[in-house]
Amino acid sequence: MKRLFPVLSVVTAGLLAYALYDALVVAPTDALQGDVYRIIYYHVPSAWTAFLLFFINFVASIQYLVSAKESRRAAAKWIVIAIGVVGVITSFLPPVRQQLTSAGMRPSAMATTIVLIPIFYFLIGKLFPGQKLDVLAVTTAEVGVVFCTVVLVTGPIWARPVWGIWWAPGDIRLTSTLVLWLIYVSYLVLRRFSNSAQTQMLAAALAVFGALDVPLVYFSIWFFRTQHPQPVIGGGGSIDPRMLHVLLLSWTAFLCFAFLVSWSRFRLELLRRDVEDAHALESLAGAEPAKASLPLERSTR
Repeated sequence: MKRLFPVLSVVTAGLLAYALYDALVVAPTDALQGDVYRIIYYHVPSAWTAFLLFFINFVASIQYLVSAKESRRAAAKWIVIAIGVVGVITSFLPPVRQQLTSAGMRPSAMATTIVLIPIFYFLIGKLFPGQKLDVLAVTTAEVGVVFCTVVLVTGPIWARPVWGIWWAPGDIRLTSTLVLWLIYVSYLVLRRFSNSAQTQMLAAALAVFGALDVPLVYFSIWFFRTQHPQPVIGGGGSIDPRMLHVLLLSWTAFLCFAFLVSWSRFRLELLRRDVEDAHALESLAGAEPAKASLPLERSTR
């Protein structure tokens, strides 16, 4: 795997450069917004990437919480399977299908998304056993916060020339995104400054709570009145095919970049924990001879 890293780095750099060129030169200018709209090629892919990373953090945190007991692991496994089955069936029920269609979504797309939940769950559990689940959780949270920060920065940059203001107070999409960012920043602060034996469990519980805000952020512009633009994909939105091509290309580049950063951070976190464990063993080994010498010293007196 280490040999693949330089190759993937070159490929990712090429994708990022090509996506930037397409965003600035190839993509057509928006008829209403002008060239300022081009920031969506960074704003939207950053949001999608952050959501994916927070979802991985959510799944890894749940698996870490239930890993202590076999009964919990078995119960969580069947719950995830039930969510997948019930979700797929529900997507094709006539009332739900009608509501999805009116919102510009296809039932098959909804069902596919729900199926990905158990797939991700079992795949992560297989690839990251034991403490690696906790390492994966903290890694994806850190990288996800970075991409979420990009969302919060690029959004106001676009809003100032289009809306005339940097921020729309009370807007559900903007507020829920800020709350999501604050929750995961709190998660990282907890991981960084707490030395309790229960820190990992508390952080995992906080991550599960924070992930509940992701659906609110995503679906807020469909079910609430908001100043934020409607989605360009689904929800009755539309986009020029050339713009869609550049948008998906940018997201692919961002996903590759997020994967490389997460990979590097994951390996670094594993090394950090190995060093801490080695120091703890050295300290314990050094303390044992000192304790053993105490009775001898007393007897000589």
